[in-house]
Amino acid sequence: MPDILKIENLHVAVAGKPILKGVDLEIRRGQTHALMGPNGSGKSTLGLAIMGHPGYEATAGGITLNGDELLDMEADERARRGIFMAFQRPLSIPGVKMSDFLRHATTNVRNPDRKEGEELIPMREFRKELKAKMGRLQMDTEFARRYVNDGFSGGEMKRAEILQLAMLQPKFAILDETDSGLDADAVRLASQSIAEIGREKMGLLIITHHDKLLEHNPPDFAHVMLGGRIVETGGTELAEELHSQGYERIREKYPEADADNQQMVAKDAVTNM
Repeated sequence: MPDILKIENLHVAVAGKPILKGVDLEIRRGQTHALMGPNGSGKSTLGLAIMGHPGYEATAGGITLNGDELLDMEADERARRGIFMAFQRPLSIPGVKMSDFLRHATTNVRNPDRKEGEELIPMREFRKELKAKMGRLQMDTEFARRYVNDGFSGGEMKRAEILQLAMLQPKFAILDETDSGLDADAVRLASQSIAEIGREKMGLLIITHHDKLLEHNPPDFAHVMLGGRIVETGGTELAEELHSQGYERIREKYPEADADNQQMVAKDAVTNM
């Protein structure tokens, strides 16, 4: 029986403002799902809610992994269970080397019951694996000695996220606009790297506006989010349509969801003034 990540009738609010309004989605390990939609539709909110960001309150519905309710777990517990998220805007952690960060994270994911202070993956074993993964991702080994995202360019941050994905090998990975801020060659390399890591071994939810990240990772399912809900699901042809033609057909077909979306975008604009 494959691992299953299931979202049912999920409603999420941020600072008391409703964002998600009844999302249903099922991802099986080994499947690739693309989540697309205009700005303000709730794509990143869904990813952060799955991962357990404390600022995102689930007001109804549930998120389960193999039947276990994730909403009852903190973010670190979800990570130990096999949930991973590559952030759209990763945070820097000055003073913490990439290699030290990855050694602790990898140990905790592979040994979920480990207590703080207990043995980490042996250094020789870890270094050998890290060097091999960095080689496959065409990364200089010096990268591992730098502080996490500290002084990194946008492209370097995204590559650091992909390196984490390669080392942690989660059951399910959420990639939140991993292609944003990258040029065409960098996106192509990112797409290729994700495929080489072994996307068939995990469930992927790729949040994207473009098709380049899907070049080497064709989705089994493509979903369109609008106004805080998934309004349409299809295959690669849907992702290709959205990339080439935009969301005009979707907006016209689902006017109520489009009105909600425009309202959310307008509220965000006022809040950020």
